[in-house]
Amino acid sequence: MNVLVVFASKHGSTQQVANAIATALRRDDVTVQLRPAAHAREPLRDWDLIILGGALYSGRWHRDAHRFLRRHRRELENVPVAVFGMGPRTDDEDAWRRSRAQLDRALAKRAWLSQVAVTVFGGVDPPRRARGDRVRRDLRDWDVIERWAASVLSTVARR
Repeated sequence: MNVLVVFASKHGSTQQVANAIATALRRDDVTVQLRPAAHAREPLRDWDLIILGGALYSGRWHRDAHRFLRRHRRELENVPVAVFGMGPRTDDEDAWRRSRAQLDRALAKRAWLSQVAVTVFGGVDPPRRARGDRVRRDLRDWDVIERWAASVLSTVARR
């Protein structure tokens, strides 16, 4: 199976998650290519699965993820697509719900896109200058991310 993992990242967290997904898929003998959404301009005809991830900022999904979808609309109608968003930095139910709603709203703008899987992963505070003893929050759960990648692969393999 050939999988393209595309990411839209501002500070690098989404790229790190995309890397983890690619690594998990390679363990299953899958051929994986990793690309920033802004640079993924080649035709998508050779891929069995596209995984697209983007960060959620201030209620919006990363613009490069939207641009990727717009640029490849016709091709994406013929290949399975899985989507993830990088969501909350606070671990409470309301924050998770809001992040998922933000991603769902972004995808609703692309009614033509049929996703085989959609999820939100925990986010991480962007890198900043040190402010006293402040600890950087990181809700990324690497085990959950790897299990999601395996489940997406399994879903597509059954099709």
